[in-house]
Amino acid sequence: MDDAPRLSLDSALETLTTFVTEFGLKVAGAILLLVLGAWIAKRIRSGVHRHLGAAGLAVGLALQGTLSNFAAGVMLLIFRPFSVGHGVEIGGTAGSVQEISVFSTVLHTGDNVKVVVPNSQVYGQTIRNVSANPTRRIDLVIGVGYDDDLQVAKDTMLRVLASDARVLADPAPNVQVSELGDSSVDFIVRPWCATIDDWALRWGLLRALKEELEAAGCSIPFPQRDVHLYRAGPRAEGAEGSDGSDGKTA
Repeated sequence: MDDAPRLSLDSALETLTTFVTEFGLKVAGAILLLVLGAWIAKRIRSGVHRHLGAAGLAVGLALQGTLSNFAAGVMLLIFRPFSVGHGVEIGGTAGSVQEISVFSTVLHTGDNVKVVVPNSQVYGQTIRNVSANPTRRIDLVIGVGYDDDLQVAKDTMLRVLASDARVLADPAPNVQVSELGDSSVDFIVRPWCATIDDWALRWGLLRALKEELEAAGCSIPFPQRDVHLYRAGPRAEGAEGSDGSDGKTA
């Protein structure tokens, strides 16, 4: 009667021991796997983080110029220092504005070359807009000879300006002696005109002023130099030589 309970207790203890042993090994394995997985995940996360930091820096540097152009383009579109069709000098290039985008400005030069200027080079530098105002002043320098009558020369120039309908009466043209040059007496000739007539009037006036000044008896001098040659007389007999000798031979 006493053997049955003892056998049952031994069997239960054996079963419990077996369960604890097997379960403990599984738990230990699971804990080890968990720790190892956490370590691997940490290493992977650290490597990815370092690569993402480097990738972010590279992308940021690559986008720096683009973002700078974009910011400058926004400022150009807001403040509009020039418009399409205006003649400008920007970024070291002169031409007519064809397009203004948020990243660049497109110009066509006088010889019909397309130039794309990044907006960061446009907004960050001096902008020269020759089309912004409706009128412009033309600055010319015309020289006449020193022997010419200066009043005749001035009256002739004023008459040429008055005869051209493109020259504005207000502001009035200005013609004055500006400098006594090496070869000429120089006048400044400064008429005003509509901006659209600038170059055509400039070219026309240069020809008309030359022709009318010559017709009025004035000369259009050009740089020149007079060279005078003098022939030395014969050397006096017995004069010392260039080497300091008395000029006599032995």
